[in-house]
Amino acid sequence: PGFSPSHWWSCPGGATTDAAMMSPVKPRSPIDLQGVPNLPGFSPSPKRDRFHKSQAWGFVGGRRMEFVEGLTHDRPKFVQAAPSPSKWKQGSLPMSTNRDVFSAVQQPAQANLPAWDALDRMVLRFYAFFKEPVVETNLENFRVRRCIMYYYLEDDTMHITEPRVDNSGIPQGTLVRRHRMPKPDGSGYVSPGDIKVGSTLQVYGKTFQICDCDTFTREWSASQGMAQPGAVGMPTDMFTVTQSQNTLRQTAIQERTYEKLFREVQLGGGHINENMQQFLENDRKVCRFFAVCDDIMTSQYERRPFVLLYFLSNDTMEIRELYPLNCGRDNFPVWFRRGKLTKDGQPHLRGPADSTPTDDDFLSVRDLYVGQNVRILSHDFLIYDADEFTRAFFEQELRQQLVDKLDVRLPMAPVPKPPTPPYNGFGSLEDSYASVLSLVPKVPKKDFHKLMAEDGKILRFTAKFLDPNPEDINRRFVFSFHLFDDSVAIHEPPQRNLGIVTGKFLEKGVHLHGGTGTLFKPEDLLPGKVVSVFNHTFEMLDMDEYTRRHMEGIPPDYPSVDLHAVVEKIREGLRQQYPLVRDIFRKFDRDHNGVITLDEMDEVLKKFGFQLPRAEVLAVFRHFDTARDGQVSYNEFCDALLDEDYTVDTLKRKPPLQTAQDPDFASRTSDKTIQRGEMSRVRRAAREVSDVLYKKVGLLSKLRSQLARMTVGRPQKVVSSEEFRYAFMQTGHVFELADLERAILFVMPEADLNAIPFVQLFEGFEACYHDLASIR
Repeated sequence: PGFSPSHWWSCPGGATTDAAMMSPVKPRSPIDLQGVPNLPGFSPSPKRDRFHKSQAWGFVGGRRMEFVEGLTHDRPKFVQAAPSPSKWKQGSLPMSTNRDVFSAVQQPAQANLPAWDALDRMVLRFYAFFKEPVVETNLENFRVRRCIMYYYLEDDTMHITEPRVDNSGIPQGTLVRRHRMPKPDGSGYVSPGDIKVGSTLQVYGKTFQICDCDTFTREWSASQGMAQPGAVGMPTDMFTVTQSQNTLRQTAIQERTYEKLFREVQLGGGHINENMQQFLENDRKVCRFFAVCDDIMTSQYERRPFVLLYFLSNDTMEIRELYPLNCGRDNFPVWFRRGKLTKDGQPHLRGPADSTPTDDDFLSVRDLYVGQNVRILSHDFLIYDADEFTRAFFEQELRQQLVDKLDVRLPMAPVPKPPTPPYNGFGSLEDSYASVLSLVPKVPKKDFHKLMAEDGKILRFTAKFLDPNPEDINRRFVFSFHLFDDSVAIHEPPQRNLGIVTGKFLEKGVHLHGGTGTLFKPEDLLPGKVVSVFNHTFEMLDMDEYTRRHMEGIPPDYPSVDLHAVVEKIREGLRQQYPLVRDIFRKFDRDHNGVITLDEMDEVLKKFGFQLPRAEVLAVFRHFDTARDGQVSYNEFCDALLDEDYTVDTLKRKPPLQTAQDPDFASRTSDKTIQRGEMSRVRRAAREVSDVLYKKVGLLSKLRSQLARMTVGRPQKVVSSEEFRYAFMQTGHVFELADLERAILFVMPEADLNAIPFVQLFEGFEACYHDLASIR
């Protein structure tokens, strides 16, 4: 009975041959040691998948109690249903190998699943009624009460509701709340087999007649072998019949027209109130005119806006004033209270002895139109516009077309600008001008674009004194004009036997031209001009070659600097930035797209103080771009920055810089820069839209319901990009149409912007959310 691992590999008979020892051993499947008896000194550890501790204590009704099946809870209900596919295994290979034992077992077609999982959200719905006796009246004996029964398959519970009827006078809603309903004989609980169409169900002493059920209930009952019979008609009661007869619409025998009114008046009848017909036809119909009134009674001429309201129901008018912002008037908008106005435009005080005015004495709607000057209460009003209802009323009822809106705006009076006080010389000109603009001066902002573009550019001119003293005849000066901040410095070069200490004559700064009182400009220092600085008058003599080329607009020679030295300085400076090349590349790759474009290379050069023209920046960029595809990848950046680890030649050097201009490479670089910029905008738009859809809880369902309402009646569930943007605006998220179209084409490149399947689009946004990180 001894056990030895060597018995596994022994030959038959127990003898081991030399050929067997020399031949390669074939691997065998491991033996399950669970069936081996517990031998002394050898006890394999049991294999378990679950290591939880059972819990038998808890709280029931606020009291600590031990959980006992049948006392505190029932046995979980299991049903035969198709199991869900395995989440950790797809196809023939598992998605995860974190289990120590895995066997590819075929899933059965049916499995025992808990009812709360297999039958979740499955509800049977039956339509029933019961008769309630009525003993208070002789007109009816009973009343039919319609109900709906809901049977929840997951836990065999039921509840009965009665649809609410407005002004019924009886309590309706939930008749029996959800629970397991016992049978009348006490033999158990009601099951789906006890509920059938055409049968009765007794619940707590009340009998319900089941008349019908919904489609899902019929399909589920048929699948379980319990087909439901056909629907049974629901009876009616006398109260329902009486109510339906009383609610029938009683139409008039003859329509009321003006001819009918005329005949009634001829026969001595007609309305007691002769204006009732006008009120019934034109109630809440108001014509609105916009007018202005020139007020010349005030010290300052003013044009005041008004609104004329004409009520068609009784031919009255009301005038309201529109107060502009900060007009200084008391806010009493009603200028004339609602009433009738005479055509002469004068107020009248009538007594008992005065004659009664007729309708022709008052203003009517025909007397008002756009472009008319109407006099009301000694004020002249010009009507310049009307609303849409008024224009439609004139066109349809009066057959009159109103003219377009008149422009009654007054020309803006020119506001004289106060003169700027002269510069007193204290502090800089910008600081002094800031104190003129505001009481609390702010620090003047620097023009960084000019600073970056003109940095290092200095124009130099030579000059002498205009009317010098005898000892100053031979003195010469150099004017240095700095383009980046318009500052001027004057230097006097040394001369032999001059007898005067030379050097700095005027400190660098922003100075005023003594002759014009303005700041110095390069045009003021041209040869032949006369300038005055701090009571010293100079005559300009000449300028250097660089200044002459700059003033004449001649571009500098190409290349203007030693590009080989520039590349070597950049290479050495980049090495000193960070210890790793990866960090250097990430530093200058602003948009983190894995490549460096021409604009990013220009920023690298400016960082190291090289203000190069575009052509020279392109030459340096071409040196880094060995593939000539218009962009510098990480490998190309490393090849240009680092030396080779293993070389065949001694003291191998980098390939020389090519300074010849290449128009084709310039166009490719420009196209690649534009393409990369568009790619960055596309990713940003897709990231913003996916962030909103992924992070806002409940937004996706709102958008789907909004778009579903838009596609009602269409053969396919598709919308346009404008409708998609409108749905976002309805939920409080505003996107530009161009950005939204970029995001849609990013997710669905083949989509038609006029027919977008929004369901697949939402699924695409959710799928690509984690691929759109802001920083990769």
